[in-house]
Amino acid sequence: MSLRTSPEEGLLAGSTALKALLDSSSDLLAVMRPDRTLSYTNDGFLRVLGYGPGEILGNTLEKLQHPAEFNAIAQKFVEAESNAGQKVSGRGRLRSKEDSWLWFDFEISNHLQTAGIEAFLISFHNVTDLRRLEAERQVISDVVHALNQTSNLDQLLRQIHCALRKVVYADNCFVALHEPATDMFHFAFFVDQFDPPPPPQKIVRTCMAYVFRTGEAQLIPQKEFDRLAAEGEVELVGSASPAWLGVPLKTPTATIGVLVVQHYQNENAYDQRDLEFLDSIGGHIALAIERRRSEEAIRKSESMFRLLFSHTPLPTWVFDTETGKFLQVNEAAVKQYGYTEEEFQRMTVLDIRPNADKEHFEDIWHYPMLGAFHHGQWRHQSKDGRIFKVELVAHELEYVGRRVRLVVAQDISERQSLEEQLRQAQKMEAVGRLAGGVAHDFNNLLMVIKGHTELLLEGMQSGDRARRKIEQIDRSADRATSLTRQLLAFSRMQVLQPRSINLNGVIEEMGKLIPRLIGEDVELVIHTASDLGTIRADASQMEQIIMNLAVNSRDAMPKGGKLIIETSNADLDSAYSVSHPVVKPGRYVLLAVSDTGIGMDAETQAHIFEPFFTTKEQGKGTGLGLATVYGVVKQSGGFIWVYSEVGKGATFKIYLPRVDEAAESVGQAQTSTQVMRGTETVLLAEDEQDVCEVAREFLESAGYTVLLAPNGADAIARAAEHAGPIDLLVTDMVMPGMTGQELVRRLRQQRPDFGVIYMSGYSEQAAAEATKSDPSATVLTKPFSRLAILRAAREILQARKKN
Repeated sequence: MSLRTSPEEGLLAGSTALKALLDSSSDLLAVMRPDRTLSYTNDGFLRVLGYGPGEILGNTLEKLQHPAEFNAIAQKFVEAESNAGQKVSGRGRLRSKEDSWLWFDFEISNHLQTAGIEAFLISFHNVTDLRRLEAERQVISDVVHALNQTSNLDQLLRQIHCALRKVVYADNCFVALHEPATDMFHFAFFVDQFDPPPPPQKIVRTCMAYVFRTGEAQLIPQKEFDRLAAEGEVELVGSASPAWLGVPLKTPTATIGVLVVQHYQNENAYDQRDLEFLDSIGGHIALAIERRRSEEAIRKSESMFRLLFSHTPLPTWVFDTETGKFLQVNEAAVKQYGYTEEEFQRMTVLDIRPNADKEHFEDIWHYPMLGAFHHGQWRHQSKDGRIFKVELVAHELEYVGRRVRLVVAQDISERQSLEEQLRQAQKMEAVGRLAGGVAHDFNNLLMVIKGHTELLLEGMQSGDRARRKIEQIDRSADRATSLTRQLLAFSRMQVLQPRSINLNGVIEEMGKLIPRLIGEDVELVIHTASDLGTIRADASQMEQIIMNLAVNSRDAMPKGGKLIIETSNADLDSAYSVSHPVVKPGRYVLLAVSDTGIGMDAETQAHIFEPFFTTKEQGKGTGLGLATVYGVVKQSGGFIWVYSEVGKGATFKIYLPRVDEAAESVGQAQTSTQVMRGTETVLLAEDEQDVCEVAREFLESAGYTVLLAPNGADAIARAAEHAGPIDLLVTDMVMPGMTGQELVRRLRQQRPDFGVIYMSGYSEQAAAEATKSDPSATVLTKPFSRLAILRAAREILQARKKN
């Protein structure tokens, strides 16, 4: 195709290199005569749309435009015609040769009066994927909105269907839900061009049943259907469709149904991206349906997407590979970096690098790693001094007789910040699981040590020479117990006793104790909100949080200073969760503890909540104080952030969920030290032999008859062999082969009437489940004392007699 075929192409006549540059552009470039016919298109125009030059040149754009946009685009040309030299922009669709519609942002430049051009110059930037992302994001938003605003299942499914149609063809769509009790599917939602809604049916060999059976999303065009039918996997039911797409609807525990869309005419109606999109939101739809079906409130879905970048084009520029000087920059680069276009043209690419990096890359334009094509990450600096990380894609090419690079840059600093927060949260979760496992095993050992020291001390006279040594062992075991409890607090596996409380009351009581802890050279200032909302938490653990933070602040102010404790109500919206992705938007109570101490650098802040991390001298701290705070806050459903700079103090902000409940008064329970005796029969199930022996001695010393079992199966066998009554079951929660809860359920099939005490090494979740299924049961956390188990046994047995 000649570049000199008409005057309109004069701007291209000077350089084949310029043509090569234009043809290498991913944008679609065209020259249009005054009569609106196309006289030139670059290779990108033909490559993206799939036409040959003969099918485009000489024709008008109307052949390619979407009919709905004829008038709007015509108006853009009228606007351009009256603004010579100015750019007129818009967005519209062009038809590809494959008969699909692609979206483009276009710019029209009027050069009708420019000598040698006398034409319109038009550029089209493909934004089809961007619009797809916008539509997919909107679908997620619509599903979440429907989930939280719609109480009726039929209405919910209609809204979900409307949302899906923004991304995929869904004129033929249905949702089939499975009823496990009857093994039947019923069609909760059904729209179709040909078939009526089918009645409830058993699982058959349909494509829908195949998706449900495999639990995997399936794209089944006609050829794939024929293959599956030949293998006996599927059979035709209803009208045949050449394009069929189905995804399983999965909750975290089960597959509850299938979502299907199909097209009866176009076998290419769906592709792999449609499958991946529908599969990705299938879980959300399943959760929405499950909540409606069970009529239970579920928490709002956590944010599914990170922040999407603005719709403006990415910063792009061309620079000379010999001198590094900018030759051209686009408007996005001007906006991102703050320099005017004229300033850029007086600069080199080295000028947008931070000063600290320049000495390493003085000749960056010659840097060997760049090659003809480069994709990598660099640090850049804007005119106002802001340093940020960018991801670059650079192509080397020849332009006007010299080697240049075409560069596209994307600011990724915010994305990396979010990823770092998520990585930190995942690391803390993994360390928490490890700490919880260690504490659980250690508690079994402490149970044996504490139990035997207690039994030995009871049998000794006060003047016995060995008594002092055993008491030292007992005190050391107490210290070890305290450490394991802190580990369990960090790992969120301790058993809490949450109640509705007002944090101001806790702070008021702690305000009487804290001055003695922090010393006279530290001023304590307390500011509490008079309208503070109620939280649901363990009051003693809230006291522990305030105590640990106060001690931490005191140590950060060796020369004195000010400790400030504040409370207030806080409403965190989705904008806050964008920069703090682990935070759910909602209503919170804020507890802020600030000091004027030495502060922390970023490296220290990254580790302060890890167990055993400390900046204090050897022997001055265990490194578990802030780890305990972190664990209690997370277990209470809250979040904690630290803000600090070296020499400028630190502020810890704790957000705890606000509840619509009246605060309860917190009183101290009265405990008796009297040993309660009994003569009843106790079945003791514990897989740790040493722990079992201690518990047995505790019970037998008070007069109980004890039947021993090392696991759940043996416990059931012992119960079957025992002719007399079994009044109480004392069982570990976690045993080989059978949990304590399962043992209780199976044993009650033989003997429905007995009390239950669960022994727990750590499991707060299991404890909650146990007390939920059997409110009369008691949970003892290891290590427990002889008095604790005997008091629990007596209370349960006496309660049974009253009933």
